[in-house]
Amino acid sequence: MAMTNPLQPVLRSVKIANLRPTQITVGMREVEQKRREWIAQRASGGEFLGKHLIPAVIGPGKTYWIVDHHHLVRALYEEAVKEVLVTVLAKLKHLEHQRFFAFMDRKNWLHPYDASGEYRDWQDLPDHVKALADDPYRSLAGEVRRAGGYAKMPTPYSGFHWPYFFRDRVRRSELDGDAAFGAALKSAIEMARSQDAAYLPGFAGLEADDKADSDD
Repeated sequence: MAMTNPLQPVLRSVKIANLRPTQITVGMREVEQKRREWIAQRASGGEFLGKHLIPAVIGPGKTYWIVDHHHLVRALYEEAVKEVLVTVLAKLKHLEHQRFFAFMDRKNWLHPYDASGEYRDWQDLPDHVKALADDPYRSLAGEVRRAGGYAKMPTPYSGFHWPYFFRDRVRRSELDGDAAFGAALKSAIEMARSQDAAYLPGFAGLEADDKADSDD
């Protein structure tokens, strides 16, 4: 008996200039890391882009709102890439703006927090990835994750909890310059593994009993 083919995602090639962010900030150190990854694999071109699909929702006016991979899209823009492959999660072009953003918020597909960690209105979202502001706490959180301080989770924007955690514990001045940032990173990794961070998504630290067992 023939098997039914599984549903395939809707893929489209979309100009980066036509993509709208659903957040206000990125970590520019993270963007630079993505640029290096692209430069190292640029020769593969389409293969690299084919492995890094950009999830998006089609909203009012047939606008593509990306809900993840903002750092990568910004990095590709900086490297003069014109188009990316988008996978469409939902088609909501029939909704008026207020209902559209209310739905996006309920789905955790919207994160309009500024570089100071303050919640802003959806109207403050930038109209292009080139306008995304730098939040160094996002860069710090990204470096901590790469160092094994916590695990990446699949839920969109779950990683935003970590910058908030570090914002309360690391002074902004400690993130200026490579030397200062490196020292802050070392401390932040320990913070991420502490019990204070146990409630955060992707927590990879040891429980108190586990620590005691590991010392035996």
